[in-house]
Amino acid sequence: MEKLRRTRSRSMQTTSQFSGRLPKQIQRALPIYAILVLFILIISNVDTLKSSTVSHAKRSTQKILKGSTTADFPRKIWQTWKVDPLGFAERDLLSARTWTQLNPGHRYEVLTDNNDMYYVETHFGPDELDRPDIVEMYRSLKVQIIKADLLRYLIMYVEGGVYTDIDVEALKAVNAWIPDRYSVGDVDMVVSVEIDQPEFKDHPILGQKSQSFCQWTFMCKPRLPVMLALVDNILLWLNDVAAKQNVPISEIKLDFDEVISGTGPSAFTGAILKEMTIKTGDQVDWSTFHAMRESKLVGGFLVLTVEAFAAGQGHSDSGNHNARGALVKHHYHASEWPLLHPRFSHPIYGEVEKCNWEPECVRIWDENMAAYEKLSPEEKEQQIAIKKALDEHDALHAKMGAQKLDLNALNMPQQNLNPIPQAAIPMPQPGFHPDGSPVRNLDGSIMRNLDGSLPINPNAPPPAQKLEIKDLPAPKADPAPPNQPQIQPAPEVKAKDMKTEEKNTPKDSQTEPKGEIFLGAV
Repeated sequence: MEKLRRTRSRSMQTTSQFSGRLPKQIQRALPIYAILVLFILIISNVDTLKSSTVSHAKRSTQKILKGSTTADFPRKIWQTWKVDPLGFAERDLLSARTWTQLNPGHRYEVLTDNNDMYYVETHFGPDELDRPDIVEMYRSLKVQIIKADLLRYLIMYVEGGVYTDIDVEALKAVNAWIPDRYSVGDVDMVVSVEIDQPEFKDHPILGQKSQSFCQWTFMCKPRLPVMLALVDNILLWLNDVAAKQNVPISEIKLDFDEVISGTGPSAFTGAILKEMTIKTGDQVDWSTFHAMRESKLVGGFLVLTVEAFAAGQGHSDSGNHNARGALVKHHYHASEWPLLHPRFSHPIYGEVEKCNWEPECVRIWDENMAAYEKLSPEEKEQQIAIKKALDEHDALHAKMGAQKLDLNALNMPQQNLNPIPQAAIPMPQPGFHPDGSPVRNLDGSIMRNLDGSLPINPNAPPPAQKLEIKDLPAPKADPAPPNQPQIQPAPEVKAKDMKTEEKNTPKDSQTEPKGEIFLGAV
């Protein structure tokens, strides 16, 4: 206790000594100063305290609402592929190098099949944009072309910059994409016309892809509403497809046209035209961009002419890659997805896309299709069988031609390799049975071609030629021997008196008609 009293006594003495050193006015103001300092500290840390209580999801929502505020385009080039650049095939590596060589000031990044899911989970997960529907949809998808389309749109929404397919070669630098007459601040997105064939807009097969912007290469700023709207449209469409097929997202089946309209150029174009209409307040349709001779800026979308990103297609007045306005060159070697999602192909006339938008070719294809639909089921089967036989015949000749080329390449004496000559086997001809007899309808009449003419069998022997009977020359009398009376010649017999009346020979019903059946794919 004694020690405690001494300690308290010393403390009081020290305090008394310290208090004696300060003026009384300051001593009285000390509590006020302390309260003031505490109040300032609280005010200065209010924002920090608030931010510590805000969830990550709320911060991500604020990012979405903020939108794009950058005046320039991000200097970044994006590609997606199966493997990273270290594993590129030579042709892919050569194309990729053109982008880095022409744009040394740009970053270059490739998302692969191994890291794409991580990218989507990172940027659309709860710590950033918080879109679990997008993450789950991407995780469930098994159709690679749909994932490839969706991924490019997600990347461009999050980060912007340039997107280009792996098989696209850069011809000019990115800074040449926007003409000098435009201000970069007024441009949010740069696209190019791909297909400009509006005359086919009502065609049952070509219509939905007859007018579109190119989506194998484009440039945009981040956080554009059009990109997120496009993604949302795709999610709705995929859910609808799964519901109609009564399968989960992972098991949906799609054909070529469904891919084009669901996530490809048709979907891409539709979203852009809709956003243009919203931005301008006027209805914007394809007529604004038909037969463009120079670029147009509509609602922040800079639309370049077809030769910019889609030159050399052979349609849409696309010109060639040597044109001044050609910016990229698409090599198409990575476009193998139609093998898994085939186009409509008629069993006789094939794909109308092989016409490559040539009007006369499409017209003939349509007419053949219409004529085919008028045939009976039996006639359709017969025509398909004939087409199959012709295809097998062509395949056999192609194989024989390839074998002959191989022999020539080996530079070997062919006389020792030639097989024993075999008797020629006649190939079935359109409209005829293997024995040469014509194909007949159920009523016994000869089946005609689609144009109404009768078929011609090239294997049939040529018709017998008519013998031409010429007038016989008049006989002349031999000169009489000398010293003998001259014998008068007999009266002249005219050849016409010796002619025999020609008998009418019936014509061969197989060789009379002229015309041919059209079976080739147009």
